[in-house]
Amino acid sequence: MHNRKKAENAYVGAWRGLRGTLVLVGVFSAFINILMLTGPVYMLQVYDRVLSSGSVTTLVGLFGIVIVLYGFLGIYDFLRARLLSRAALRLDARVGDEAFRFALRAGSAGGRMRIDPGAQPVRDLELVRGFLGSPAVTGLFDLPWMPLFLALVFLIHPWLGWLTMAGAGIVAAAALLNQFLAQKSIRKAMSMESAERNLVAQARTDAETLHALGMRERLVALWRGMHDAAQAAAQVGSDRSEGFASFSKSFRLLLQSALLTMGAFLALRQEITPGMIVATSIIAGRALAPVDQVIGQWRAIGRAREAHRRLREIFGDLPARKPRVDLPAPAGDLRVAGLTKLAPADPKANGDRARILDRVTFALSPGDGLGVVGNSAAGKSTLARLLVGAWVADAGEVRLDGATLDQWTPEALGRHIGYLPQVLHMLPGSVGQNIARFDAEAKDTDIIEAARIAGVHEMILRLPDGYATHIDRMTHPLSGGQIQRLGLARAVFGAPRLIVLDEPNSNLDADGDDALAAAISTMRTKGCVVVVMAHRPSALASVNKMLLLHQGRMARFGPKEEVLGTAPRPVSIVAQ
Repeated sequence: MHNRKKAENAYVGAWRGLRGTLVLVGVFSAFINILMLTGPVYMLQVYDRVLSSGSVTTLVGLFGIVIVLYGFLGIYDFLRARLLSRAALRLDARVGDEAFRFALRAGSAGGRMRIDPGAQPVRDLELVRGFLGSPAVTGLFDLPWMPLFLALVFLIHPWLGWLTMAGAGIVAAAALLNQFLAQKSIRKAMSMESAERNLVAQARTDAETLHALGMRERLVALWRGMHDAAQAAAQVGSDRSEGFASFSKSFRLLLQSALLTMGAFLALRQEITPGMIVATSIIAGRALAPVDQVIGQWRAIGRAREAHRRLREIFGDLPARKPRVDLPAPAGDLRVAGLTKLAPADPKANGDRARILDRVTFALSPGDGLGVVGNSAAGKSTLARLLVGAWVADAGEVRLDGATLDQWTPEALGRHIGYLPQVLHMLPGSVGQNIARFDAEAKDTDIIEAARIAGVHEMILRLPDGYATHIDRMTHPLSGGQIQRLGLARAVFGAPRLIVLDEPNSNLDADGDDALAAAISTMRTKGCVVVVMAHRPSALASVNKMLLLHQGRMARFGPKEEVLGTAPRPVSIVAQ
């Protein structure tokens, strides 16, 4: 609970930092609502004083005052809107980075955090930010001034006050009923829209495969079903909100006519003046206007409220940051002890979780090259993710120069880790930026050296702008082999002490295999530990040790020549 409360401060603290701004917005709202009385008071004076006296001087003097007051009203309204828009930007600046970090964590399924893969904190933050600068917020700030206008109507005449109070009660009841009926459908619609966006993003990534397999129209039909269901859920809430908004608007107009009728009746009885009739109608309309505004914006309010709730939950689930000491750069001594990774919990399995990796133990020294082999689903990719810290083990540990991986910050550890995953995508940016891992301080010489080690320097020079070529703007996309070799250059950039390559030659031709073997040898010569997960033996030409995995367990570990001659069989764990 301490960690949850501490982490939640990232988002809640951002709102607390806006407290002063919101108080100032409230002050300006007070001035605005008081100045809104300018119109009815002016009408009252014109009808009861100017018309009865026939004084043009009084009329001109009153109109001059009105000009000044409306001038201040415009200034205060502008300042209130400006403060709210700036508050939205400050909220985004305070928590935007952390929201994006969470989005990156959600892309990793192997952590200990329970992360909803459908969570979209960046979009939720966008909804909250948009809400802060919307008319809905000004309506909410104007609502507390409703009693002031009602009190003024009571001062004019109690009957008019009670009629206005009854009307306000009906409108408020409509607003509460609208909230109750619309909130559930809004929440359901947002959840379904999130699933729809995930489908679109995944389909766009795999567009070529879907086209080749003839799945495009089926995906369109699937998307249409999800889209229609989300739209239907959203329309349910929208229909209700629109109905309540129309009722509120028409009822307010009816109430104003009823107030004029009762005012005329009271004027005929000489209990109020004709000017009070018009003033009462304007004041009562102003009292109910914020309710109209809130009901009309209820869909936006509901979406922002739901987004705010999810952001509180997301930031509340983030663990507190561990205090860390800046450790020296490791030499590359790797120790893996009892490494175990469990599959996600299955509700039908009575709490039992299958073991993807089971007590894997081995050790490597600087300059060692380890080839990891095994059948499909033997746990090779899982081991790769655990070695680089992308996933967190359920038991056991990985130590680099005696320190567990979590003793470094991810940024500091990343400088000492090279990783080439099976599925690889280059990010929007230049070729050089991708190789340098988007490090703004990276030296061109280091980028070129990494490309030379990976054997892609000549290929990059043939691109339209060489290392400055933007991958997302290329007329002809890179091939799978080219992307894989660029990924290898990124993995070896900066000569990291631990390099993990997961199926690094799956898209390579013979020249690519030779370049890969040369790269592994070069990095081992530099004192790096290189771990290669492979099915094809060509990737293992430059390693000196082998690890054989069988159903998640270590079947054999030792020098390459010894292990390649053995058959896979579960045996007791032997570290060498």
